[in-house]
Formats: sequence, C-alpha cells, structure tokens
Amino acid sequence: MSEVRTIKVEALTRVEGEGGLFIRLDGDHIEDVKLSIYEPPRFFEAFLRGRRLEEVPDITARICGICPVAYQMSAVHALEMAQGVTISPEIRRLRRLLYCGEWIESHALHMHLLHAPDFAGVDSGIELAEHFPDEVNRGLRLKKHGNELLEVLGGRAIHPINVAVGGFYRAPKKDALVALLPDFEWGLEAAIETARWVATLTFPDFTRAYDMVALQHPDEYAMNEGRIASTSCKVVDVTDYETHFEEFHVEHSTALHSGRADGHASYHVGPLARVNLNLGRLSPKARQLADEVGIDWPCWNPFQAIIARGLELVHAYEEAIEIIRDYQPFAPSRINYEHHQGAGCAATEAPRGLIYHRYEVDDEGLVTFAKIVPPTSQNQQQIEDDLRDWLPRVLNGDDAQTAQDCERLVRCYDPCISCSTHFLKLTIDRGESS
Repeated sequence: MSEVRTIKVEALTRVEGEGGLFIRLDGDHIEDVKLSIYEPPRFFEAFLRGRRLEEVPDITARICGICPVAYQMSAVHALEMAQGVTISPEIRRLRRLLYCGEWIESHALHMHLLHAPDFAGVDSGIELAEHFPDEVNRGLRLKKHGNELLEVLGGRAIHPINVAVGGFYRAPKKDALVALLPDFEWGLEAAIETARWVATLTFPDFTRAYDMVALQHPDEYAMNEGRIASTSCKVVDVTDYETHFEEFHVEHSTALHSGRADGHASYHVGPLARVNLNLGRLSPKARQLADEVGIDWPCWNPFQAIIARGLELVHAYEEAIEIIRDYQPFAPSRINYEHHQGAGCAATEAPRGLIYHRYEVDDEGLVTFAKIVPPTSQNQQQIEDDLRDWLPRVLNGDDAQTAQDCERLVRCYDPCISCSTHFLKLTIDRGESS
C-alpha cells in the first residue's frame, strides 16, 4: 500500500500573473506534474488582425507591463522586414538603449523582490527588507533608473508610446538623456555590488543537461537581433525558427507550450542561456565579474540564474552609459516607407528569454496574420521537466514545504504570466491506493 499525495498550489506567488501547480505522487513515484497557467486567454494575435501595422507596437506593449519593449521591438523588427524598411545606425543604437532600460527595471525587480526572498528563507520582498534593508533599497533605486530611461526614450515608464515601425516618433533631447548619467554611473557600481551579493547566496545543488537557446550576435551581446544559437544544436536564422521550434496545446494551460519541432523536446530560454552562449560578448565590467563570482561557465544550475541576471544588469548599465555619452540628436528619427503586401518575422531577447513574432500584411498595410511566442510559453515544458527531477529531492518535508520548494524552482525562470502578483492558496488532498 502506498500513499497518494496530491499537491496543488492554486496561485503561484512572486510571479507576474496567474498560474498554479499540480503534483500527484504515488509513494515516491511521480505520476503527474503540471504547471497550470489559467489566466484567461487575451487573444492578442486575433486583436491584431485587421489593424493598421502602425498600431501593432502600441497594442503589443499592453501584453506586459514588465517587458513591453520586447513585444514592441519584436513586432517592429518583423514588420520592418515585411515592408522592406532599413533603419539607420542611430535608430538601432537608441533601440538598444531602450532595451537596456527594460532589462534594468525587470532584472532589478525580479532579483530583489521576487527571487532573492527564496534564498533568505522569507516569503516576500517586504520581509527581505527587514533583513537586508540596504540591498532592497538599492534594488528599488535600480528599478527606478530603468523606468526613468523608458520614460525619456519611450514616452512613459510603462507601455512606452514613442516606438514606431521605422524608428521613433521623436528622438530624445540630449540634455534629457545626459541628465540620467549621474544616476546611471552610481547604478553601475550598485549593480556590480548587487551581482556580488547574489553570488554569495546559498544555492541548491541541482544541475541538469539543458538545451539552452538564445540569440547570438558576432559583434555584441545579443538583445535585439542575431541568429538563434543552442548549446546542443546548430545555429539557425530567425527565419527558420518555426522549422525548429513548434507550439502545441496542453489541456491544463491556457498558454501554448513550445518544444523542438522534431519531438517536442523542451528547451531553456532566459538569462542563464544567454550568458552561457554569449559570455565573451558581455561588457568589460560584466565579463570581469563573471570570472569573480565563482561559477564555471557554462552553468547548468537554474537556481543560479539570479547571478546571470546580475551580470546582465551590469552589462545593461555599462552599455546604457556608453550610448548616452555618445548620443547626438539626429534626423530623421523615423524612416518612411510605402505599404505593400509582405511578411516578416523577428526574435529578440526579453528579460526572461527569447521572444518571436511573425506578421503578414496586405498592400494597404493591414495585418492579416500575427503569431507571438513569449518566453514563458517556451519555458513551461522545461519547468515541468525540471520539477520531475527536483521533486525526489524535496519530498521528505510535509506537503506545504514541498510546494514551497517547487515554487522556488519555478521562480528561477521569472515566469511572466501577465503583470500581477497573487497570494498563495494551497490545497492538499490525501488518499490511499493499494
């Protein structure tokens, strides 16, 4: 006779959005693991059909309040391919600066308020602040820097409105950007200290053989363009994404899963994948720090993704400072184009991983097809695979402790289900089978 344990986490805490976790055990045998995303579908792809292509950046920005830039940039790059638009080097550089702002605000938020509490044995960022007030205050200030940069460059701190197909509706004034430099110079040193701090945390001994996937660029740390690289497969062009990766429906989630096209094997996207595949392209201070933190790269422990985020936080500050210092106002801020029928796709790197968009438009500039693959949908199956390996190590505690340990693993991926946070409600059913 063995004990049947059913563990349900009705609402995952310290993640952006609504999701739960279902685990069924028969003794030590893991019968089922499901990461359930139950937030109602929002049908953004359907909303885009029939819209003017110029509306797409503002609509896709509403998908997420934490990473709107990734949705906007992926959309504009794909639509520029569809319309044959070639942007200027000045526009491209400002787009990387916009990405730096998003990475700063998102990474600072996740590291300090969502993930670090797990390593301090507390339940929230508020409790963490009681033990580490200086670190949490520093993290809040770093997040504010990212939002301020988005406001100057994107028109507002959340859901930027200055992003356009072809460039920006207006280029920022030089003095508005230069005014950010003192804070960003302080922020660079603070980000270095943050990365050093998280590297001192105690991490579970948990490694797996991952297929890690991220963009790769020969000349820069890949954010807004590149080819798709992997730790286990050949490098492919973004135009071949759907040949190698495929979405599929699972009954327990309102978000599609994604896997390798040849068998639906899981893969891992996010900061850990990016650092593993692009270590040599980190900024000088971030690269030096990567050697200091005591990790042998590539790293295969998902819990140490917080360190990879710390390195990217440093990189984002260092690159942002360089771009701001070199910035000179330019014109035009937006490249003109004529509508024509076409199709285009693009992949960029959201803070939490690779994001892919594909669009088709008609000769009047109306969207006839839209496909959006967020990073969290790509990581869902990987998270479930991780949990199957992780569970045997955490079954000795009671159900509440096991559930908490599983949540800790899920939060390593910074799942962005939408942009809200919920309290935990845990339901446990026990039974016996013979």
